[in-house]
Amino acid sequence: MKSTDQESAVPRSDGNDTASSIGSEGVVLQTGVQRVEAVAKTWTRKALYVAYAGIFLMAFCTSVDIQVTSLLAFYATSSFSSHSLLSTAGVVGSVLTAVVQPPMAKIADVFGRTEAFAISMLLYILGYIQMAASKNISTYASAQIFYAAGSTGLRILQQIFIADTSDLLNRALLSSLPDTPFLITVWVGPEIARHFTTGPWRWGYAMWTIITPVLSLPLFISLWINQRKAAKAGLLPQYPWKSQGVANFLKSLWTELDIMGVFLLVAAFSLLLVPLTLGGQAVGKWKNPSIIAAIAIGGVCLILFPLWEMWKRAAPTPLLTLRLLKNRTVIAGCVLGFFYFMAYYLSLQPYFYSYLMVARNTGSVAAGHITLTFSFAATVSSVIISLVIKYTKRYKYYMIGGIIIYMLGIGLMLRYRNIDSSNAQVIWTQIIVGIGGGMLNVPAQLGVQASSLHQEVAAATALFLTIVSIGGAVGSAVSGAIWSYNIQNKLMLYLPEAAKVNMTMIYGSAVMATSYPMGSPERTAIIRSYDETMRILLIVAVCVCIPMLPAGLCMTNHKLDKVDQRVEGVVFGSSGKKDTKGESGAEEVVEGR
Repeated sequence: MKSTDQESAVPRSDGNDTASSIGSEGVVLQTGVQRVEAVAKTWTRKALYVAYAGIFLMAFCTSVDIQVTSLLAFYATSSFSSHSLLSTAGVVGSVLTAVVQPPMAKIADVFGRTEAFAISMLLYILGYIQMAASKNISTYASAQIFYAAGSTGLRILQQIFIADTSDLLNRALLSSLPDTPFLITVWVGPEIARHFTTGPWRWGYAMWTIITPVLSLPLFISLWINQRKAAKAGLLPQYPWKSQGVANFLKSLWTELDIMGVFLLVAAFSLLLVPLTLGGQAVGKWKNPSIIAAIAIGGVCLILFPLWEMWKRAAPTPLLTLRLLKNRTVIAGCVLGFFYFMAYYLSLQPYFYSYLMVARNTGSVAAGHITLTFSFAATVSSVIISLVIKYTKRYKYYMIGGIIIYMLGIGLMLRYRNIDSSNAQVIWTQIIVGIGGGMLNVPAQLGVQASSLHQEVAAATALFLTIVSIGGAVGSAVSGAIWSYNIQNKLMLYLPEAAKVNMTMIYGSAVMATSYPMGSPERTAIIRSYDETMRILLIVAVCVCIPMLPAGLCMTNHKLDKVDQRVEGVVFGSSGKKDTKGESGAEEVVEGR
């Protein structure tokens, strides 16, 4: 039986729906959440299995996509003689990845999960079309807007769907499902990328505009069919603005999507982080009035954002609820995620692949395999730790262990960074860092979700992933500034006099840097420049890891089988009451209490 306050959250189809209703504990349920709870009542186990198979197919496709395109960026930026701007493109992507997640979660809450998936897929396709057609670094970087919005939307919506259809004991394991394809694709990606590195690298981007939509069809069809079933059963609430006219529709969207909050968040981090990278590209750029103005305006937007979010009259449905921002576990989890990804982008991305290619003279395939070893180890680690969480019903202690292992791994990267170390030693450091990353990332997200109600799960997940992505953006920005400043100065210091006229070209193209034979004075100077700069990046990464431990210790160690998020409908798991049958009468379901 459902309690009285839960009954108020059940969507009604009496024609008087509003944009949101009041659920349990006075939390506002927006139309999209009402719709997903209505659809959940029509799921059968078989339908859920099909949907999860669709998620796996989509995840498999996007994981190959990431493996291939992350390596192609090396060649794409070099073809524009802009390899040093690799981190700038990365910052643009990271900033957009960060700021897109709250509005995408908001779209899912306002319009529904199926509709948000469709919007994300369209943006994803547009991004890759523009990347494949780009003729310069500006067009390539601007394509990140569509790609980051689309790919990030697909990833966060996978996590939101999993949170909608699983209990907390099984959520860690199911949340790892989109990562499991990395066990295979980590080895396949570099092989595929190799076919596009010697010439038509543009096709390495273009092919995903066809492959990804096709492999995503099982998930889309499953969601669409069950949404139709909910509509026919009279459970699906209608959008309240359908008959209100254009003016009221736009007014509703303004408040429901919190468009001003989205604008302030995008402006704040874009104007703060992108100039940080650009400022290091050349001597004197920090004095550029445009860069100073951008940072100043970004700082103002960052101050205005929380003030706007707390203004209930102007932002009745804010991106981030005040209840979440007051929760110690949520804040600590976000701080942990921020420094975790910041350290990652100072050590493993975006220049580690270039360092392997230029300083260690590994081939493109070998460099790709070494770089992607982290993904493989992190995936294995996250799946194993998710199983342990399922049976022990706790998460915190494993997360603390992961933090310590992650810090150890980055320290060992610093120790075995020099060119005298063997490839085996370098690979082992990647395995250790990956194990630590897998042990801490999934439990941290689970802890944040466990501290929120069902209406807040999308916002809490988006908040965590947003802060993680912002950490990555900050890491990319800092690494870009460090790399650009140091590589230029060190090349001018170490290159033979005759080669200094080519410094700009060597700095701008890692492909040209590798064209000098090993043992030549030029290549020796280049290797020394790369090696010393990488050392600085890793020292900063080690320092950045330090705040992770106190943040992890501050998180509440929830007993997961005792946490009730009031999830409606059919879910995977054993918590809750097993008291009804599925739509066909043959399926056992779990009803959120």
